[in-house]
Amino acid sequence: MRILFLTHAFNSLSQRLFAELSADGHQVSVEFDIADAVAEEAVALFRPDVIVCPFLKRAVPASIWREHLTLIVHPGIVGDRGPSALDWAIHDGLPEWGVTVLQAEAEMDAGPVWAARRFPMRAATKASLYRNEVTDAALAAVREALARVAAWRARRWQPCPIHDWTGASGTWHPPMQQADRSIDWVADSTATVLARLRAADGYPGVADTLFGEDCRLFDAQPAQVQHGGAAGEVVGRRADGAVLRATVDGAVWIGHVRRSKGEHRFKLPVADAFPQQVAALPLLADPDADAIGYRESADGCVGFLRFDFYNGAMSTAQCGQLREAIEQANARPTRVLVLEGGRDFWSNGIHLNTIEAASSVADESWTNINAMDDVCLALLQTSDKLTVAAMRGNAGAGGCFLALAADFVWAREGVVLNPHYRNMGNLYGSEYWTYLLPRRVGPETARSIMSNRLPLLAGRAVDARLIDACFGRDLPSFQHEVAARAGALADAADYPARLADKCSRRAADEGAKPLAAYRDEELEQMRRNFFGFDPSYHVARYHFVSKSAHSWTPRHLALHRDLGWRVPEGATEAGA
Repeated sequence: MRILFLTHAFNSLSQRLFAELSADGHQVSVEFDIADAVAEEAVALFRPDVIVCPFLKRAVPASIWREHLTLIVHPGIVGDRGPSALDWAIHDGLPEWGVTVLQAEAEMDAGPVWAARRFPMRAATKASLYRNEVTDAALAAVREALARVAAWRARRWQPCPIHDWTGASGTWHPPMQQADRSIDWVADSTATVLARLRAADGYPGVADTLFGEDCRLFDAQPAQVQHGGAAGEVVGRRADGAVLRATVDGAVWIGHVRRSKGEHRFKLPVADAFPQQVAALPLLADPDADAIGYRESADGCVGFLRFDFYNGAMSTAQCGQLREAIEQANARPTRVLVLEGGRDFWSNGIHLNTIEAASSVADESWTNINAMDDVCLALLQTSDKLTVAAMRGNAGAGGCFLALAADFVWAREGVVLNPHYRNMGNLYGSEYWTYLLPRRVGPETARSIMSNRLPLLAGRAVDARLIDACFGRDLPSFQHEVAARAGALADAADYPARLADKCSRRAADEGAKPLAAYRDEELEQMRRNFFGFDPSYHVARYHFVSKSAHSWTPRHLALHRDLGWRVPEGATEAGA
């Protein structure tokens, strides 16, 4: 089918649906929901069989849903209505939630139900639940709905009105306001504080004060550390810059903040937003909460290094910390080193927000990309053990190529990769990609991947030989299989031969062209991006960090706006 996505942004859910439905054989085009007239034009150009709306912030124009089958993906159980569905579910501590695919009608979220899925809730942020449980449920429900389109058109099946749906238990929820999210630090328990912060993570954050300034709080974690502070007091810091805030029965770590005043009113690590105040706090250890952690298998043969950076972004300081952690892990007498990345993101490369906050954005861009290159180099120069990138979550840009620096790359099913840079103002990229990518897929496929600019499913990445394996329907099964496979690598009879072959291939490659030459060539291009006359990267970064509203849909997403686009001959416009 021809499927038009009408969406506010090409977010993680939209990307997963786009990649999966394209892999299913559908022709999918995307239009950002900018204005009624623009959406109407997109429908007229593409003449879709179905319009799917994965992520909207306003109602679909009646001129569209009255004439065309339009399906809304709502992140709530059947009967739930309102724009803060997942926020309220977390806030209220519900044990189960879901996703509903409804047909658009005049009343928002009140159309007949085409499909629905439920899932158990876990103690996690809204953003994490959205990227994982909500996205998986949405994919299953959308596929089920699309499978019913033919029967619906033939009048053999009809969607179910909400009030007739068996077990419908949702209800209308108003938009959640900051008054609903507010924290009373001298009265609320740690569980309540975490629920409020988790329900607001990603957007809009919890309005509060920190160091006497109004701000929004994000990135909260439970703390397992003793302190003597009064409830509400900021009593310490972690090595990665998060601050510890006391509650009536414990404490929570807060990692990110958005100041309400000042020059940089966007999300930043607390240590970057309040550098002097954080530096004055005592350093406290809480290994389970640290962004970087290391453990070993029971037999000591496999090391596991996690680096769970917020949204997968890696600042200059974080790159330095990770490089040191890799060097320390390499000093251990293990045979295999597994790099786990983070739960939601393996890595997304350089940290655009901390760059935007720097006194010189060009200089900090340069420093950050060199720090990323140093991390890649530490992996590439690991010669006494085999390395594995185990991608538990999505990866983009430089994060993808950091993974390719490992000897083996394994990804969980459903992981989405964006192995390209051009969407960030035609950034050239570094992280030794000009060596790593052609080495795996060949020069022709490498050029295709870098120019494609579209999300790539892990399974398709295996087909392209970009990564080595894709397995594990969920995170526990993936992690179990990773441990088993890594253990098998360490115990294999041919381990010495594998290691020797790795070293000989690296030596041969170095003789043909040194890694330093690849890096110098890439950085020469990056220097032009950062310091040259073309401001595209700086403009794109500013809009990304500032969350600027879209004013057009990028051409690589809007198939229907391609200069050569033609509706397939014989196609008919499918109405509602």
